[in-house]
Amino acid sequence: MMKLTISAVTGRARLGVISSLGQSGEKTLEVPGCLLYTRTASPPHLTHDTLQSIAGVPPVTHVTLSTLAEHQEVLEEYKEGIGQFAGLSDTLLYCSVNDPVAPTAPGYNTNKTVSVWGSGGRLELTPQKFVSLQRALRVDWIQCLSDGEVMADGCSRKRARKSVDRSLAFLDECLQLMSESEALKQKVVIGAIEGGDLQEERLRSARETAKRPVSGFLLDGFQGRSGSHEAKMDLISAVTAELPEDKPRIIHGLGRPDQVLDCIERGVDLFDSSFPYEVTERGCALCFTHQYQPDPETAVLDEEELRNGEKNEEKSEDPETERRDVTAYEICLKERRFREDFRPLQDGCTCYCCRHHSRAYVHHLLTAKELLAGILLMMHNFQRYFSFFRCVRQAMSDGRFIHLKKEIQRQSA
Repeated sequence: MMKLTISAVTGRARLGVISSLGQSGEKTLEVPGCLLYTRTASPPHLTHDTLQSIAGVPPVTHVTLSTLAEHQEVLEEYKEGIGQFAGLSDTLLYCSVNDPVAPTAPGYNTNKTVSVWGSGGRLELTPQKFVSLQRALRVDWIQCLSDGEVMADGCSRKRARKSVDRSLAFLDECLQLMSESEALKQKVVIGAIEGGDLQEERLRSARETAKRPVSGFLLDGFQGRSGSHEAKMDLISAVTAELPEDKPRIIHGLGRPDQVLDCIERGVDLFDSSFPYEVTERGCALCFTHQYQPDPETAVLDEEELRNGEKNEEKSEDPETERRDVTAYEICLKERRFREDFRPLQDGCTCYCCRHHSRAYVHHLLTAKELLAGILLMMHNFQRYFSFFRCVRQAMSDGRFIHLKKEIQRQSA
């Protein structure tokens, strides 16, 4: 059974390691940290070989039930699980119910079923169906079935209460069914904290879920643009205060660097890495510094570049680009100004793309709609994101977390 050891606490931010992972119990995962995001159990745009060239890939891979449920019959015939099937046998697998990037259509969950949406449409999952799917998938960490369509951006009191009641009922039934299965009774179960935007229901969900034999917690329903950031942070702060200190807390859909630091500051330990994928899909590259002790001679981005060179202000050559989605931590390489920019995507980055190619080349690939654009951007964005989490842990170890947060906030202005 996995074990969380906290080595340092800064306010409510926790630095530590999750140990005793995997069948051998020899694998570990440092926190705060992130999981490797996949779609249909494959890292977006990447092959197994290209993934190996990325530094700092997390030891736990995030797969989603919504993209895999329709393949149950194939996996049952294969009998070796999704890890072997997808070439992910050397990593631990965490299976969430929904994909943090894909919006969930509301109004389909009932007291007996939860609906997930794959490429073939809607599939209704009962607890029995959910457990049979998990037997076929053979993952290591399992987010339990929950009524997760209620987001933290406004819902009726009755609906929030119902989401908590349903999720607790699903949790109890799934735990019972899993305890009766030799293949599943030793698996790590992650309980989901539901309740919409109502603090009293979120707290009830946290307290009741913590009473069950779960190994960690998912703060569900915080993904998406709607709802104020401050309100979400207040809810997260209240919920984590109710959770036991010796079990990890996971959150989906809040992956922007400033959001990550705000969540860490409130006691969240693990994040998905869907944010680099969303950046890649916009034709953008992560381009921000996380050096909290910059050397004036070797700073990754100099002040002049931050002030003038990296603002996404020009028109894109792709009229479909959604400019409102582009954050302050990325550059949109579809913009015309990159046609003759022969610098790497980010000065100082050691990823394959930055070592071998330029912004102008990636701009050309994007305008020509070449598949290689997504591959190179994904390699860069993943490596940049994983290095950000390493820097967060180092800053906490050095007692300079607040300096890192100020540096990240400065770049969002």
